Amino acid sequence: MQFIQWWFITLLGIFQLYAAGHALLYKRDPKASWAWIATCILLPPFGAILYFLLGINRVRTKAKSLKWYWPLVHIEFPPPQENTCLAPIQAMPNLEGVSPTFRRIADISEAVTKRPLLCQNRVAPLFNGEQAFPAMLQAIDAAEHSVYLQTYIFETNDTGQRFIQALQRAQARGVDVRVIVDGIGELYFWPRASKLLSRKKVPCARFMPLRLFPPSAFINLRNHRKILTVDGKTGFTGGMNIGDRHLFDKLSKASRVKDVHFQCSGPIVAQMEQVFLEDWGFCTGDEELNPSELKLESSGPAVCRSITVGPNQDLNKLSMILVGAISQAQDEVMIMTPYFLPNRELVGALQAAALRGVRVNIVLPGKNNLPYVHWATRNMLWELLQYGVRVFYQPPPFNHSKLFLVDDCYGQIGSANLDPRSLRLNFEMVVEFHDQELIASLTRHVLDTIQISREETLEQVDGRSLPARVRDSFFWLFSPYF
Repeated sequence: MQFIQWWFITLLGIFQLYAAGHALLYKRDPKASWAWIATCILLPPFGAILYFLLGINRVRTKAKSLKWYWPLVHIEFPPPQENTCLAPIQAMPNLEGVSPTFRRIADISEAVTKRPLLCQNRVAPLFNGEQAFPAMLQAIDAAEHSVYLQTYIFETNDTGQRFIQALQRAQARGVDVRVIVDGIGELYFWPRASKLLSRKKVPCARFMPLRLFPPSAFINLRNHRKILTVDGKTGFTGGMNIGDRHLFDKLSKASRVKDVHFQCSGPIVAQMEQVFLEDWGFCTGDEELNPSELKLESSGPAVCRSITVGPNQDLNKLSMILVGAISQAQDEVMIMTPYFLPNRELVGALQAAALRGVRVNIVLPGKNNLPYVHWATRNMLWELLQYGVRVFYQPPPFNHSKLFLVDDCYGQIGSANLDPRSLRLNFEMVVEFHDQELIASLTRHVLDTIQISREETLEQVDGRSLPARVRDSFFWLFSPYF
């Protein structure tokens, strides 16, 4: 009996030491490491059990398992030549009008993404579904070779039905049509788009759908990308899902939202198509992937690069690029996002930019479709307001737009929000670009929105009632999981 007790005590000690050693080796924050080590040693065996339940970054653990079987599509870009639109920016002798600030930011993103920067693209904003959906449907109806569509939410109301019919018509013409919908996002609307597409014989894949048997291992890792490419020549991306809620002129619809999508042409479409085909290969295991031939004709003045982020890659990729871009800002940083819960690195970069005299404007929805995100954001705004960052709340309806602009030389568009879900958990795609005319247009759009918005002040944040402060602090505790 005594032998069994000593054997149990020995095993318990080994378990404690192993948990404490794991915290010592893998925790990045010294304070977190010390706290977990003390908990593991001083509260046996519950401290070690709590550590293995709550202390291990399971997003990174799951990401490692995803890397092993994620198929990669390799598009061979031709070697740089003089005046080619596929030459890396460093090799281009004719980049007149591209500022040194953009070059420095582009160096950061190239080191992180390993994707080439492409010139001679055209990027045009499409405001709300009234502009975006007709352009997308027209492109699908004009398709000759391929239509690749990927979205998070695919509603099957009137707008969704128009897309399903257009995809079916393209399929009937012999066009290679493929659709990816997120396995959780498609559950927002019934009947499910994937089921209706399958009935129409349109190839559709679901990204990590919810399963009970066997249970889904990656339910929290969602594909939030919005991509449409047609014939490798025309592409659409941004934050807009497919559905009636994006029709802003439907004044009677309480759930309507404002948003901006973008139509792209030029070599950047090949990179967008590559992202889709990688996801298609992951969803289906299909290795017979044939990217469209690259179109080298000039389309416009924009220099672009696609940036993919997801838990199967380095977790801080987009955050590193954003921090680098903010650190290069000389005059102005403008952020418009529906969900704003930045990590510590981004908070520090925004504070530092404001302290050195850069105008930092953050535009958020005054009425959020996720109230708990709004409450959590209000709990951390003082950290920015006290250093001169300006925060504006737009009047309803809910604005889902995602814009990131630095000075007059750098912009990001795409599906990513500035919150833990987009920065850590979701699969996202953004496009960085240099196009002074487009940046000026988007800057005016943000400034026009600021004109009708209410500015939040430090006094207002500090003057919240005690119940509001408790509520905001409580939901802020769960912000890493939103």
